[in-house]
Amino acid sequence: MKGLLSVENKKKIEEYIQILRDNKIRVTDQRVAILNYMIEKESHPTAREIYEALKDDYPSMSVATIYNNLEIFVALGFVLDLHYGAESARFDLTDCMHYHAICEKCGRIVDFNYPKLNQVEHDVAELTGFEVRSHRLEIFGVCPACQKNK
Repeated sequence: MKGLLSVENKKKIEEYIQILRDNKIRVTDQRVAILNYMIEKESHPTAREIYEALKDDYPSMSVATIYNNLEIFVALGFVLDLHYGAESARFDLTDCMHYHAICEKCGRIVDFNYPKLNQVEHDVAELTGFEVRSHRLEIFGVCPACQKNK
């Protein structure tokens, strides 16, 4: 898994490392490796998938280590914990506002942006008096690959 990061991805890692430091959380090689994996793969991995990808380079890392670090990242607000039914939780970096289309057959998650919803937090605050902090949109259906495999 150890490899060269693009300039853009190095900048993202530096931003996440600064968030950890700002919150007095030690920056470890394992934490950085988990972030690198999530940035490079641009997927919605489970903790097990991250573990399988990193275990050879970090033999002392366990699945529990992955979960513990992901929980820290979720608490700091730059990773989302996505639970869908009985499936294992999937995790997503939140470096930009986006939404999810989820396949009900295979579990594939596809990110999409829908600019018309950018105003929704303001509108909800106006209508309800809530101090809106975030929102999520998840669309469930069947992906093209599963449609072909009927």
